[in-house]
Amino acid sequence: MTRILISRPLPDPVIDAARALGDVAVRPQTLPMTGDELRAALIGYDVILPTLGDMFSADILGSVDQPRTRLLANFGVGYNHIDAAACAAKGIAVTNTPGAVTDATADIAMTLILMSCRRVGEGERTLRAGKWEGWHPTQMLGQHVSGKTVGIIGMGRIGQAIARRCHFGFGMDVVFFNRSAKSVDLPATQLDSINDVAAQADVVVVAVPGGTQTHHLIGADVFAAMQPSAHFVNISRGDVVDESALITALQSGQIRGAGLDVYEFEPKVPDALIQMQNVTLLPHLGTAALEVRTAMGLMAVDNIRAYLAGEALPNAV
Repeated sequence: MTRILISRPLPDPVIDAARALGDVAVRPQTLPMTGDELRAALIGYDVILPTLGDMFSADILGSVDQPRTRLLANFGVGYNHIDAAACAAKGIAVTNTPGAVTDATADIAMTLILMSCRRVGEGERTLRAGKWEGWHPTQMLGQHVSGKTVGIIGMGRIGQAIARRCHFGFGMDVVFFNRSAKSVDLPATQLDSINDVAAQADVVVVAVPGGTQTHHLIGADVFAAMQPSAHFVNISRGDVVDESALITALQSGQIRGAGLDVYEFEPKVPDALIQMQNVTLLPHLGTAALEVRTAMGLMAVDNIRAYLAGEALPNAV
């Protein structure tokens, strides 16, 4: 019987669907797999359903001469924790779960845009600390979102979903940067560079995939190009942003605020970010809705089902 390892607890419908395909083991820990666990899994299981932080690197894969594993059915659209080239060299297929995460991640982007511009986090902290003295006309004045310009870096599924929410929901103008020419179904202007987008936007949102090609894509030059009144939002991967450059830009007043759902050395969040009132920090909530996590898991299981049936993988990477 096919042996399947699920690396973290997942919603019950996902576990049930996987059990219909083979002998399933569910790792009870919520933290990423250790190096020893990764190697043991590659030796002991035909299929692994890993997720963010389970580092199937070239070194780990190279340390197992003849892995039993033939499929890594990743739970998540991002797979920068998996060295796909090293997997291919070992004869291991890799899949992911695109589409299922789009709307939930775009919703979190809008949450961060509104929280950062309207100083929502700061306001709640003030109230909870018993420091609110009552309403007055100049209390915690933030920045209006409606009618402003949003700049989106990366116009894939998620980037376009954010753009639609911004334009149709808040009347925002949309400018964007994408590595290739992109035609979209809403009024939006593609610009030649990330810095061009940064210079024009009141809010800059990063929505690119993680990986070596986008590591520190957003650095000091981008923050220098932004307007002093602008806000920065990241819902992609933490290491897409040079976190030290972001901290410097915030501390120096180069930009007005930031909203972050991901971090360069997650789950470690720099004290400097935690201490700043003009930074909204979320604990990687992008897809944290039961319906979404269930849909992601079932998509991963569909990839497993197709593999076991000898069919084309629906979401091969």
